[in-house]
Amino acid sequence: MKIIHGGTVSKLLEGVKIPRMFRAKQTFSRERIEPKDIPAKIFSELSREPFVSKIKPGMNIAITAGSRGVANVAIITRAIADFVRSRGAIPFIVPAMGSHGGATAEGQLEVLAGYGITPDSMGCEIRSSMETVHLGLSDTGQNVFVDRNAFESDGIIVSCRLKPHNAFRGPYESGPCKMMAVGLGKQKGAEQVHGAGMGHIAENIPSIARVIIEKAPILFAVPCIENAYDETCRIIAIDAHDIMTKEPELLRFAFSQMPKILAEECDVLIVDETGKNYSGTGVDPNITGTFSTEYATGGVKVQRTCFLRLSRESHGNALGVGLASVITKKFYESINPEMMYPNCITSTVLASARIPCVVATDKEAIQMCIRTCTGIDREHVRVIRIPNSLHIGSIMMSEEYFSDVKNGKWPGLTAESEAEDLAFDDEGNLITLIV
Repeated sequence: MKIIHGGTVSKLLEGVKIPRMFRAKQTFSRERIEPKDIPAKIFSELSREPFVSKIKPGMNIAITAGSRGVANVAIITRAIADFVRSRGAIPFIVPAMGSHGGATAEGQLEVLAGYGITPDSMGCEIRSSMETVHLGLSDTGQNVFVDRNAFESDGIIVSCRLKPHNAFRGPYESGPCKMMAVGLGKQKGAEQVHGAGMGHIAENIPSIARVIIEKAPILFAVPCIENAYDETCRIIAIDAHDIMTKEPELLRFAFSQMPKILAEECDVLIVDETGKNYSGTGVDPNITGTFSTEYATGGVKVQRTCFLRLSRESHGNALGVGLASVITKKFYESINPEMMYPNCITSTVLASARIPCVVATDKEAIQMCIRTCTGIDREHVRVIRIPNSLHIGSIMMSEEYFSDVKNGKWPGLTAESEAEDLAFDDEGNLITLIV
């Protein structure tokens, strides 16, 4: 695809006015565990019964590590490994990320390294393989697979984040059950969970997880929950036999901690950066309102969305690009289909990988979104800008919102500056900082 700066598209957009914008602060509940306190918290949790007695000297213990950008993931994973060592057992880490990392053992190691999880930093082996063991059928008729390295261990600790999913709703969304069914299932397991379509994933995940709990050496889970500021706020150990009853309770708490765009509606949403380190679909639709399926709703009500760049941590996996209305040339050129398409083939959801309109610059991406909005007064366009979908404490809003924010229309939303013109460099890159 040839994208020309200064061509016909540029000429059609050059007169589109971008509104002045002001910086705003969103304030949410901030229960949290300081990173320095995480190891002690994990040791305290795992020193309780029945957890402490399950790890015996000489045991080989598999610890899961996923592909998401979990807050403090390296600290959490290292602390669990250290606890295992303190009991005289031998820890090793298993990438539990389904088809992510290009559905290769090497790619999954690369993903973990991007989060600071390496043999040196963890003080133990990382055993990465796509080989699985078939455990049988679930009660929904799905084949159940589990990572061979984990299955052949003396015990598995399911370390993961617990949060609302970005494409479906149910009592078990992103958490221990999904980590077992999809993450530990590798490519084959992920394919089974998603194969019947997103309309069935809410029933497939728990049905497969039950088989894994019964037939694989699952010891317990250590899910973490994050607050609205992408900070660890809870770490809980759950015995294997309690996962099915306790996970739905914790999911309700995780929903209560989710951030949101407090203004609730806009015409154009600008997302500076997307990527797998922010969400499985690049942006979290629970924030941006840009869902890839009909099985989940929420987030800001928006007409047009532009993505300006893809994070380096994504390694070219731009899954979620299809949720944008417009992307930039630099975003497009960052896409590696070999990293992105395995997720689509496995999940059967193609919408997330469709390429939207591509324009030459940040400025033109914003202008095209404004120009193509319908039913609005472009002199009073409502634009919101976020750095990514994980960190929305500091945002920018167009001048149209200013008086309402100043008058306290949305509790927790305050203006931090006066409105100003957004600045762009000679190449059309947005250079005004949000903070």
